[in-house]
Amino acid sequence: MNHLAHALLAGNDEGLRLGGLMGDFVRGAPDPALPPDVAAGIRLHRAIDVFTDSHPEVIAARALFDPPYRRYAGIMLDMWFDHCLARDFAQWSQLPLADFSAGVQALLRRRDALLPDGLRRFRAYMETHDLPAGYARREEVGRALRGISRRLQRPNPLDAALTVLVPLDRRLQEHFSGFFPDLHAHARAWIDGGAGAEDADRA
Repeated sequence: MNHLAHALLAGNDEGLRLGGLMGDFVRGAPDPALPPDVAAGIRLHRAIDVFTDSHPEVIAARALFDPPYRRYAGIMLDMWFDHCLARDFAQWSQLPLADFSAGVQALLRRRDALLPDGLRRFRAYMETHDLPAGYARREEVGRALRGISRRLQRPNPLDAALTVLVPLDRRLQEHFSGFFPDLHAHARAWIDGGAGAEDADRA
């Protein structure tokens, strides 16, 4: 899952949400100097990723992509599932998407001292492109995938991924609808159960 989902699935705890947003920018064990709730948010991020990768609906969605896109199906689904979530955000949050997104940006500014350098740079991109709310727009998803394409070292087809994703939208929405309630329940159970130590050091 991508930034919108990780922020939402962390619930209302600011530390968990910050850690969830940091998760893609931290490798190895969380820094012991981090506040415990932020470190727990990083572990939650990793637990969400593990659950996502092994869910039957996600596996089935990946199988929809033919080569050469199948190699990059995980990246494409992360982005498109955030698009699906953004379109139906009112189903999952009492806050309007724009307000939730503004809160995410404000959190990153407020806790700037804790941010990894990569997330600090990405925050500027988020503010320029109105993310994560902007993921509700197909063109913003396409722009983000083109940016990822440029950052990858090997040649890849992600700059044209939108031409594959849009025709699959109905089927991908069906897989998302079958998957996300399970992920939401998993994240709530993780938080309520105080889980996470077992995921702490997954790189």
